[in-house]
Amino acid sequence: MSASNLTRRDFLKTSAASAGVLALGGLTPHTVLGANDRISFAVIGCGGQGTGHVNSLVKRSDADNIKVLAVSDVYQRRLTRAKGICQGDGYLDYRKLLERKDIDAVLIATPDHWHAKISIDAMEAGKHVYVEKPMTHTVAQAIELREAVKRAKKILQVGPNGTANDGYWQAREAIQAGRIGKVTWAHGSYNRNARVCLFNTHQKIVLTAGPDKTGEDYIDWDMWLGHKWGLAPKIPWNAEHFFRFRKYWPYNGGVATDLLYHKLAPLLVAIAGPNGEYPCRVNANGGLYIEKDGRDIPDTFLMTADYPSEWSLFLVSTLTNDAGIPDRIYGKYGTMELGGEPSLRFNGDFGEEFKAKNEGKEEVRIPLKPRRDLEGNFIDVLRGNGALHCNVDLGASTMVAIKLAVESYRQNKTMLWDAKKEKVAAA
Repeated sequence: MSASNLTRRDFLKTSAASAGVLALGGLTPHTVLGANDRISFAVIGCGGQGTGHVNSLVKRSDADNIKVLAVSDVYQRRLTRAKGICQGDGYLDYRKLLERKDIDAVLIATPDHWHAKISIDAMEAGKHVYVEKPMTHTVAQAIELREAVKRAKKILQVGPNGTANDGYWQAREAIQAGRIGKVTWAHGSYNRNARVCLFNTHQKIVLTAGPDKTGEDYIDWDMWLGHKWGLAPKIPWNAEHFFRFRKYWPYNGGVATDLLYHKLAPLLVAIAGPNGEYPCRVNANGGLYIEKDGRDIPDTFLMTADYPSEWSLFLVSTLTNDAGIPDRIYGKYGTMELGGEPSLRFNGDFGEEFKAKNEGKEEVRIPLKPRRDLEGNFIDVLRGNGALHCNVDLGASTMVAIKLAVESYRQNKTMLWDAKKEKVAAA
């Protein structure tokens, strides 16, 4: 950014102070970029998801007045591909990218075990952050990242897709208005069923690549592991772990963190609000019933969670049958079905109470309003417009519940959350 742009932002501190603080949930106005300033992006992690973001950001460059200046990945082939898409600079070491003063925001799409560290490093380098789901790899990292956002006073968006669905925000207003009565439980699922597991077909192994190769086949394996920072154990080169990391515990939480994070975050928006809610008790069960290919993660995963505001949750994710259960919220007066337009219907003996809250009707649908996708929402908030679809508080509360479920499955026990200490408590 030029000196003139920085001066302009200082001016905006005064002219847009009130709007900026309201839009960003307390962030100081100097973090807001000017409405006419071009926002300079970088993308860190250029596998399938990251490359998708590079393409998307480039396509929206003119309409949203943004530009992707740089990309980073530890695999030279992916780096070269991403550079070609954005016509920007490329870095094998993301820390070199963060040294640049002309980058306003970074989008992080690395494997999960790197999310927290790169997010914190980016904010400390003065960048705003869009980090893919799940927000972090561990519970401790979720709390650490949440506090880092508040210290840095930077904008951090997390990327669960459902939070950009207006239906969950409309559901939130309906629940606050008492239209289905006191909410007592909710459920949802995210299932898949392919002849060859998508965790394999979507992450194809390139046999010629590795840390001992040169040119396009070079991979910085030690950097990818992150063992120097305690992010994952140091092990010899393993192509299966690198290309198919979603199957192994050191780098992610399997279907829970990859798929159910998408489900829980929007349900928390609807029931608890934009900052979510931390659970008090979590359980999970399931197993590896079909996909026996040496992976760590289960192919069938079910979790339950109880919340302090007195409601319970049931979520399912399987890779063995794609017939799922709908996103549904149960209240004392009525039931709400989500996915498209929220559909509300009275329940049991409480038709009169339901009708009193719903214009005398026994069944209603709530129309949706236009809502920007996650990238667009992030760009808007960088300019001081609106609020994040998934802020760091919602991201952290979602992460805690999901990760406690993973640990419940792995440790074969109930997991409790100590709200005062913000730590896992003994069951």
